[in-house]
Formats: sequence, structure tokens, C-alpha cells
Amino acid sequence: GWMMTNIRMEVCVDSVESAVNAERGGASRIELCSGLMEGGITPSSGLLQVVKQYVRIPVFAMIRPRGGDFLYSDSEIEVMKADIKMAKANGADGTVFGVLTTDGRVNTEVCMDLIAESRPLSVTFHRAFDMVHDPTTVLECLISMGFERVLTSGCDSTALEGLPIIKRLVEQAKQRIIVVPGGGITERNVQRILEGSGAQEFHCSARSSRDSSMKFRNSSVSMGVSLSAPEYSVKVADICRLRTMISVAKDSV
Repeated sequence: GWMMTNIRMEVCVDSVESAVNAERGGASRIELCSGLMEGGITPSSGLLQVVKQYVRIPVFAMIRPRGGDFLYSDSEIEVMKADIKMAKANGADGTVFGVLTTDGRVNTEVCMDLIAESRPLSVTFHRAFDMVHDPTTVLECLISMGFERVLTSGCDSTALEGLPIIKRLVEQAKQRIIVVPGGGITERNVQRILEGSGAQEFHCSARSSRDSSMKFRNSSVSMGVSLSAPEYSVKVADICRLRTMISVAKDSV
């Protein structure tokens, strides 16, 4: 359809290799973070610098000091402000963050401070949105604060399960904020998600595992907690999967 060129794919990556693959695979934008295993935290300045040298598409930096919830202490908020300065200094094109209050609302005061710190960069409110008490009210709140985008799985474990809510949010937004579905989006469900929601952007990681190149291996030591990823497996954004997703997505409109 006429809208097909407007479909945009944001790919979340935590390595230079994945960033390069994302661009080659047809991504419109990169969300850069470290540690995708825990849902993504702030990337190092070194990672951001090198990614910016390797890709031309916009790079949005995740600003999230730790995994877990989105209720932050004063010192964690100081870290977030310092990280936004770092991201701007290292060429980030946007920032991605979310801060909540104990009762599941947006902490508007802190978010306004972080938006001010981010200017003139684009700001995205991330999936902290999926942890709020009342998504309809929160969406209006984000619009009035000046967030350009909100990333959401429709307050469910995946975007497919949250599809009815994503559709409602897209309708409510009326172009005032870009609602970006994300969470378990693959080449198999992207068409259903875009058709069912009316969204024009989507967020994915489209990673495949490849075996580590290590020949010597010590199987009796693990670097993380026991439920972490296998030590000798590397997850990287997959060019073929991304290209497939883009072509399937463009057929859906």
C-alpha cells in the first residue's frame, strides 16, 4: 500500500557486530544497550563511540542504570543524568528511559529532568510503560511531557498478547506520539502485529545464537548466575532474519 515506505524497524543491539548487521538488515534505527540478557542497560561510552563509527542510521542510547524495576533512588537518577551527558557527548541520536513511582505511575518530575538533560535529542519512553497501573492515562502524560515515542508490548508479556491494547493506544495517540510495538516480535508474527495495531514502527532484536570461537573451555566455571546464557554461545542480530522481517512488514500494509 501507499504507506509501505513508512514502516520502520528499530533493532535493539548490545554489540558493534549486531549494530552493523541491523543496518545491513534494513533497520531504520538502533536502540543501543548493554546486557540484553537482563532487558538492556546503559551502554558504555566505548560501545557507543565505536557503534557510531560503524553505522550511519540513528543510534538511540538506553539510559537504564540496572535491571529490575523502574523505581530509582536519587543516586541512580544522578547516574542517569550523567549517562545522558555521556551519550550526547558520544554522538547518540536519542535517549530511551522510563521512571515510575511506587504506585505504578510515571514519575513526571524526574522524567522532565531527564528530557531536559536529553535536549535536543529525541526521547523514547521504554517498556517501563508496560508496568504502569493505567496505560491510557500514562499515554496522555507522556504526550504532554514531550516524549516522541513509547515502546510497549501492550502491558503483556509479548506484543502479540498485548495486541488489543497496542491497537487502542495507537488509536488514542492519533499521531501525537509514536507507539512502537516491541516484545517477542519475529518474522512469523510481525505482519499480524502491524495489521492488528495500525503501528508504523516496530522494535525487535532478531538474534541468532552462534557458537563461541573459544577452543579452550573451562566448563566448571560460570561467570554469571546459573540461569544466565551459556558461556560459549554468542547472540547476534541476524541479517537474514532482519531482511525477512522488513519484507514481511512491508507486505502487511
